[in-house]
Amino acid sequence: MQKLVIVESPAKAKTIEKYLGEDYKVLSSVGHVRDLATSGPGGLGVDVENGFKASYKYITGKKKVVTELKKEAAKSDFVYLATDPDREGEAISWHLADELGLEIDELNRVVFNEITKGGVETGMEHIRSIDMDLVNSQESRRIIDRILGFKLSKLLQQKIKEKSAGRVQSVALRIICEREEEIEAFIPLEYYKILAIIGDLELDYIENDKKISKEEALAIYETLKDKSLNVIDKKITNKKQNPYLPFTTSTFQQTAVNKLGYTSRRAMSIAQKLYEGVEISGEMQGLITYMRTDSTRLSPDFSKYAMGYIKGNYGEDYVGFVRKTKNDSNSQDAHEAIRPTSVNLTPAVVKPYLSAEQHKIYTLIYNRAISSLMAPAKMETSTYIFESDSKVQFKASSTVTKFDGYKKVYNADSTDKPELEFTVGTTVTVDEFECNQHFTKPPARYSEAKLIKEMEEKGIGRPSTYAATIDVIKQRGYVLYEKKQFIPTDSGKLVTNKLKEFFVDFIDVDYTRNLEDELDLVANGQEEKVELLSKFMADFEPLLENAQANMEKIEAVKTGNVCPECGSDLVMRKGRYGEFEACSNFPTCKYIVQEEKESLGDCPKCEDGKVIEKITRRGKAFYGCDRFPKCDYAVWNKEDIGKIIEQPAKKTYKKKTTTKKKTTTKKKTTTKKAATKAKETE
Repeated sequence: MQKLVIVESPAKAKTIEKYLGEDYKVLSSVGHVRDLATSGPGGLGVDVENGFKASYKYITGKKKVVTELKKEAAKSDFVYLATDPDREGEAISWHLADELGLEIDELNRVVFNEITKGGVETGMEHIRSIDMDLVNSQESRRIIDRILGFKLSKLLQQKIKEKSAGRVQSVALRIICEREEEIEAFIPLEYYKILAIIGDLELDYIENDKKISKEEALAIYETLKDKSLNVIDKKITNKKQNPYLPFTTSTFQQTAVNKLGYTSRRAMSIAQKLYEGVEISGEMQGLITYMRTDSTRLSPDFSKYAMGYIKGNYGEDYVGFVRKTKNDSNSQDAHEAIRPTSVNLTPAVVKPYLSAEQHKIYTLIYNRAISSLMAPAKMETSTYIFESDSKVQFKASSTVTKFDGYKKVYNADSTDKPELEFTVGTTVTVDEFECNQHFTKPPARYSEAKLIKEMEEKGIGRPSTYAATIDVIKQRGYVLYEKKQFIPTDSGKLVTNKLKEFFVDFIDVDYTRNLEDELDLVANGQEEKVELLSKFMADFEPLLENAQANMEKIEAVKTGNVCPECGSDLVMRKGRYGEFEACSNFPTCKYIVQEEKESLGDCPKCEDGKVIEKITRRGKAFYGCDRFPKCDYAVWNKEDIGKIIEQPAKKTYKKKTTTKKKTTTKKKTTTKKAATKAKETE
């Protein structure tokens, strides 16, 4: 009899199976297999009146996956649930246990914090039961998000013709919109700076930081007649610059955005593959620890080996120490920081086995983790004070690295300035003095990295959800991302203003952060799921009823045209690709005004139609007949217009194979059920 291990990722399954050996079969659930149904009152999939009991349905395509898992589970001596080591992973294990008929309190839950031979062996040595507190916390979050998302989205669609709202996405959008309000309300203030120019060097008037007025600046500038300054003082300051802490999910995303120019979603996707494992010299090897974490801890074993590596490669002086850090109050600290699984797998060693993107991400993670255990850099800053005959003082400084320490490996932002050499007591000649006008600048719009940092600092959502949240507000058309800045659209501003008007306590930073704290209490067994959900509904329902009664309804704008099919007015509506003209009697009448497109020639297939440019659901352009579906002529390339290109024949044998397989599976399942029933009878 075999032992079955179920993980989330197919790639991870292959890696783990090699480590466990021939007695184990490792299969993948390919992520979540079930989600809340869309049945019941309001299509919520949640019975609010009966203890918030949730109803679940298979995610599209997952019924087949579960059927295969059931088939293998029936043949196996034991089933281990080894989904990802977080709340989502715990919930997936619970769903799988329910589908496979496993006992919830059975010792069958395995956690792999790193996909290495040692990591897998450690996980198998610490088997536990499913943590139902974690499951309840995840389910509570999902239920709140479903209720809030469904009900608010429906309200917005009915009242202001906008698409959606959500617990986290709407707060993120609010942050962006409120920053835009600050920018629009900003009134620039004039100030002046006085400089002394010596070649390429600019000496700052010593009071420049105070943003002096024009009158004050001109009064000082008028005293600077002699183009010379006396060097009256030199101050030397020595500082230590500690290394950066190893990556958490949030700091990793921010750094990948800033240093590599990747989106947070892209960075996490690449890191996921490094965690699951790549083939190195014929062996599958996980290269980093689990990348969803808000802890900066490193394991004692890794720290020990890393310090030995630092000493051997850079010398005793470069060895630092393990810093004891106090994690943020919102931190779950469930896993280590993101780190390489082995100090010996240097970026140079693994480079031949990785894509260019994977190598960049791995190098970033490897160097950050190793450098965090190295000695601080030692910096020396020299500040010179210059004085005019009229006693006006200027300053200039330079910073040099006396000992590079951790910067030998990870130099995120160099703070060095060219070293200056002046002698106290001497006089220097000034090329010219300048009195320059400046204006204060409005606060900057959020970049993706800055928005992630803001969300983390304010406790909005969890780092693992940041990428998805940002994607949603982009896809909904609530923000534009131009020149690496988020700019709210009119739709985004309208949604935010209406939600602030009627749900200000819900679409709020404090509420969102406090809810995360309460979800943590549920995860720790300190609060009951039903208690949390009941409080949420008691607060939310009165606000929803008020909004339904009092939120002003924005009617669709009439175009002045009449629907040719039913005679109703035509109105402007919003769709995925912008505004379009359609019948106001929707959904009874689904007439849409088709945009007239430039003809690119006669259709070579039907000869009656015209070839026009079209767009697929995924936004890709192609060229087809305007008489579709009566004529199905289509080509991908513009240069092929006018040609009839033979399309590959449909492989009908696939359909036959599938039908046969379904019939066979059904027969086997029936036989298996009969065998199981007979066994129970015995």
